[in-house]
Amino acid sequence: MKLLITDICELSPEERAWLEARGLEVIECEDEAPYPGDPSEIDIVACKMLFSYTPIERFTSLKYIQLFMAGFEHIPMDYIASHGIEFHNARDVYSIPIAEFGIGGVLTLYKDFRRFDRQQRGRVWEYERHLRELTRKTVLIVGAGSIGTEFAKRFQAFGCRVIGLARSAGERPYYDEVRSMDKLDDSLPESDIIVMCLPNNAETRHIMGKEQFAEVKPGAVFVNIARGALVDEPALTEALADGRLSGAVLDVFETEPLPQDSPLWAMDNVIAAPHTSFGAEYNQDRLFEVMNRNLEASALLAE
Repeated sequence: MKLLITDICELSPEERAWLEARGLEVIECEDEAPYPGDPSEIDIVACKMLFSYTPIERFTSLKYIQLFMAGFEHIPMDYIASHGIEFHNARDVYSIPIAEFGIGGVLTLYKDFRRFDRQQRGRVWEYERHLRELTRKTVLIVGAGSIGTEFAKRFQAFGCRVIGLARSAGERPYYDEVRSMDKLDDSLPESDIIVMCLPNNAETRHIMGKEQFAEVKPGAVFVNIARGALVDEPALTEALADGRLSGAVLDVFETEPLPQDSPLWAMDNVIAAPHTSFGAEYNQDRLFEVMNRNLEASALLAE
């Protein structure tokens, strides 16, 4: 069988040998470019954005997809289901670095590191005796999946009370409480930190709108490392400008790149990152581990 793997996953010689030992002919190509070979010969595809450049319909022998990202709203799932193609996303690969990034941003705001950076560059020695602490704070994680749970684990270590929102309520490790999604509006007034960890779909679009930002606890910090479409951006901007929110950590936006005229660029209480929270030094190891585990569990290699 032929495995087409894109350059998102940089195979080491040992990893390539592992795949070949399982009877796979490994073909490598660019991820964000049309596939230059014959798609009809490919049995397995491991990629991120390849199907945006080469239509999936051209892969007429396709039996298996390993996606190198967690979100799959750009993937034709109806086609995959109707053709019996086995599908796996990159669940768990990016959860740790995204959680670290989000918490690092919150700490940057809580500990006023930007002001101390300005003071250092200006050689100003000035005390601040009222920096905020994470301990005793209530954190609301909207979407208690893999990424949300890595946030919960770390926030609990800081002494926070962690509330999760999920499709159904119940007990989960690292959460003090997990409520159903319909409790979002009720949970906002008690939350010091709000973290968005939902996928983008018809149900979640603008789930944080003007009404929700009006309900947030005064001085709360808002974190979005999921999808920009979850948030009504003008409503978020207004809540930041009028002080309802004390700050925001944003790695995703409704329009990317963030337009030059967006007021978010100039807000000192906003950390605006270029959709990069997932980027980390051990991603390659995790990508191969996930692909390895999924292939080993699949009946495909036993054929």
